[in-house]
Amino acid sequence: MVKEISDSEFEQVINENAIVLVDFWAPWCGPCRMIGPVVEELANEFEGRVMMCKMNIDQNKATPAKFGIMSIPNLLLFKDGKMVDSVLGAVPKQRIVEMLEKHL
Repeated sequence: MVKEISDSEFEQVINENAIVLVDFWAPWCGPCRMIGPVVEELANEFEGRVMMCKMNIDQNKATPAKFGIMSIPNLLLFKDGKMVDSVLGAVPKQRIVEMLEKHL
């Protein structure tokens, strides 16, 4: 399951979970709607190893600004509270899998 998070809970989520993928998205973004189901699939495949989260950039402005999110979809990977990797755009599922496995 992918957890919808907000600016107010972001720091807590990335610091309480060893590895966290955050999908920065918006409902009007076509590529975001394409990659959303992929992130859902990966949430099932990596359950217990990676926490999958989504953040709507229209409803949450502070966190995307902090990380310089200018284009979406933008997937940021956090390990032990620090950003360690990212993927920009609607990339193939395998590209995201490779990023995740590199940090497990």
